[in-house]
Amino acid sequence: MQVARAQQGLRELILAGELPPGKRVSEPAMVERLGVSRTPVRLALERLAQEGLVAPGASGGFVVRAFTAADLADAIEVRGTLEGLAARLAAERRPTAAALAPLRDCVAALDRVVAQPVLSEADFDEYVRLNAFFHEELVRLAGSGVVARAVEQAAAQPFAGPSAFVQLHATEAAGRDTLVVAQEQHRLLLEAISRGEGARAEALAAEHARVAQRRLRAALSDRDKLTGLPGGSLLRLAAAWP
Repeated sequence: MQVARAQQGLRELILAGELPPGKRVSEPAMVERLGVSRTPVRLALERLAQEGLVAPGASGGFVVRAFTAADLADAIEVRGTLEGLAARLAAERRPTAAALAPLRDCVAALDRVVAQPVLSEADFDEYVRLNAFFHEELVRLAGSGVVARAVEQAAAQPFAGPSAFVQLHATEAAGRDTLVVAQEQHRLLLEAISRGEGARAEALAAEHARVAQRRLRAALSDRDKLTGLPGGSLLRLAAAWP
């Protein structure tokens, strides 16, 4: 329990920019700040190193990593590929109507959110919650702990999660349109899985992640927007992304 608490606390400090890129993470300071003992902090840092948020320092310990635009794009691509695998496995296992019911209910609830002509901040928050559930349920239906762990690790990268850019949509005039497109892909994914169409489900899930790729490209044109999001302080955008 203490390790999970330390891991979450450290991740929040890093994504909030309180531990900037290149900074060595002081274990004694984190012990005091997080209210846990030193061993859980060390184990939490090792887990974050596996996630890619920190890296071993030259003189020992761990330092916070910086990310390029290409890093973010690759992380989204990996997540999409893994979710495609999950979608194919789910379809090939032909889940029962009862097993698919939570996913169907989620899609129906998302339909109600995006059907509104104008979305409020609360609507975007609700979309984030339901979207997270959709992606979790998609992976659950695959029935593979190996795939689930791989997806979780890929999605832990800054801006790689399925709802990473929804906060940006909320500030844009065309924000609702982007969510409508994503929701149509949710609906098609559900249809493919329910029909046992593995190859189609895999392709749809991979294409679904490409929406996030396109939003990343658009967001990179306004660095202020990105740096205002959790994890934005970790970006190093000097190198152009093709």
